[in-house]
Amino acid sequence: MAERLDLGWGPSDDAVDDVALDGDFDFTETDEVTPDSATESHRGAFGDFGGEERGFLDRSFRERIVLVGVTQSDQSDDDTEASLDELALLVDTAGADACDRIVQRRDRPDPATFVGKGKVDEILESALMFDADTVVFDDELSPAQQFNLERILKRTALDRTAVILDIFAQHATSAEGKTQVELAQLRYRLPRLRGKKDFSQQGGGIGTRGPGETQLEVDRRRLLRRMTKLERDLAGIAGRRANQRKARQRSPYRTVSIVGYTNAGKSSLLNALSGSDVKAEDRLFATVDPTTRKTQLPGGEQILLTDTVGFVKKLPHQLVEAFRSTLEVATEVDLLVHVVDGAGHDPDGHIQAVREVLNGVGANEVPELLVFNKADLSPDVEQLVRRHPGSVGVSAATGMGIEELRVAIGDALRALSTVYDLFVPWARGDMLAAVHREGEVLTEISTDDGMQLTARLEEASAKRLSMFIVGPTTGEDR
Repeated sequence: MAERLDLGWGPSDDAVDDVALDGDFDFTETDEVTPDSATESHRGAFGDFGGEERGFLDRSFRERIVLVGVTQSDQSDDDTEASLDELALLVDTAGADACDRIVQRRDRPDPATFVGKGKVDEILESALMFDADTVVFDDELSPAQQFNLERILKRTALDRTAVILDIFAQHATSAEGKTQVELAQLRYRLPRLRGKKDFSQQGGGIGTRGPGETQLEVDRRRLLRRMTKLERDLAGIAGRRANQRKARQRSPYRTVSIVGYTNAGKSSLLNALSGSDVKAEDRLFATVDPTTRKTQLPGGEQILLTDTVGFVKKLPHQLVEAFRSTLEVATEVDLLVHVVDGAGHDPDGHIQAVREVLNGVGANEVPELLVFNKADLSPDVEQLVRRHPGSVGVSAATGMGIEELRVAIGDALRALSTVYDLFVPWARGDMLAAVHREGEVLTEISTDDGMQLTARLEEASAKRLSMFIVGPTTGEDR
């Protein structure tokens, strides 16, 4: 086999060992490709995954993308096609066009190129036919697989993880969101760095001559330094979040987090429930930064609703780690409103994907209310509601079922509160008003000295009204 080519844009020699290519993938001297010659004919995502913006796809033009999926032993062909449909939407959201898709069935990925030799030849033929700039695989590629594929295909090979990170880089607007996305990108880039041997740095003077520090080592050190700074910044943000959390615990308002698969309609539902005008688009990951709004339920209780980032199957672990401080907010709320696209291809699969991420951050203990959205687009929503007792079917776009959802949220929150017996003297009319304002009054009995009440109260309200609580809790069956 010919000597391994150093293209300057594959995985690091130090980060990963090469996986030997099949003997049929021999290269001769005339096959040599350099980054400069490659980019002369193909413009997509070369070098450090270029483009003028800090993403993995060059958005100065619409790249042409060939999609590749592998159906493994635990999957069906329909699962693979549905996953590729979603990948095509991700690519479109990232600002590129999918021009072809190629699928292979195999028991396990090839360690060198993820797909077999014949399929690599087919991918190359398709890329030449469509003059594709980039090939995107539906599964995560190892650095060695990515390097080997780029050497054979003579164009960039990316995976679903890179596309999702690119989309997040476009949509993050807050300082925290940008920091989280950049950290996730750097964690993805680090094992894929590759240096050039002719960039060795030599010092001058006695005792300093020698090969010196390679450009790869310089780049890796810069990345590690930057990652350390970003992690420190996020730690500071986590401290501020802890203070905000303490403030919320003292607040009389219940907190509700809207979670769900990407493009399930979470932002639209937030707007429908709160009357706000949060940006809602029919695109994947339109929301990256969380948004909170206050709204009132039919029983008079005021709650804080938070719209969160959407989840997706095969969510990059780099993204979960970087967004952990944001995702962990879901562990601190009183109720999760889990929004599901009732008109989607695989609602149950989407529910499972979201729950896996929530379990990963410790939110599996938080009460959940399933909401099947887009009832105006699919008659299947009624069947889904029957299959999941306690769920609600709505259409955030038309308002259908929104009032029923408000009632369901109120009932779910009231079930979490504690019932207290109180006695409020007539002289403390302000406290009597507070009980009505902050809790749900179940019974009232007027006496000569004051009002005897039974009411559901939040913990914070119960502490403020503790001097008027006359006995132990009466139980939640009241």
